[in-house]
Amino acid sequence: MNYTGAIFDMDGVLFDTERIYQQTWHELAEEHGIKLGGGFLKAITGTNGERMRRVVEEYYQVSDGAAVAEECMKRMQEKLSECVPVKDGVREILAFFRERGVPVTFSLDLPPQLPVAESDVCSVLSNLLENAMEAGLRTDPKRRQTTVQAHSHSDHMILLSAENAYDGKVREKDGIFLSSKRPGEGVGLQAVRHTAEKNGGYIRFHYGDGIFAVNVILRSGK
Repeated sequence: MNYTGAIFDMDGVLFDTERIYQQTWHELAEEHGIKLGGGFLKAITGTNGERMRRVVEEYYQVSDGAAVAEECMKRMQEKLSECVPVKDGVREILAFFRERGVPVTFSLDLPPQLPVAESDVCSVLSNLLENAMEAGLRTDPKRRQTTVQAHSHSDHMILLSAENAYDGKVREKDGIFLSSKRPGEGVGLQAVRHTAEKNGGYIRFHYGDGIFAVNVILRSGK
């Protein structure tokens, strides 16, 4: 099978639109003379229509939440017409993929407030991606493909995974995957293992039929 492109989600992955939404909601709250409670962010994220109206009415203490929501959408359109903020690192990632001809698919569905440290999630994702990309460069260009996913599971767990095509032999000893560049376990996977265990989670590997997959769980400890 030949792959000809990469697919990315936009809101919250390529573009930092969620931050603009939250700023706008809080602007409107100040104009109504209220301070939004800590649960507003979680309650409003991902909503629309009737559900959004009910959330707005609860937190803004108004009888017509639709009017407030419409005003928020109007202001968002005005702000985004002037500038759509790009997430840090997006341009570099896209350039990296393009230069190496590696098709990539991202699937990230994470809440604005993570149950574990954001730095730990970023560390795991970057190491998984780097390992997958390096394996891809040693693979027949026609088979190159990398998929990276990150999703929340309940309020205290994050699931992360990477899957890539590979050619050749997987070097494994006693459940440890050895580096192709130096003796012992690869530095990237070693860092992922340490981060997972620090967060009460684990790392698991599956490979065969030319596909190598890594699954990682991070827990908040609650």
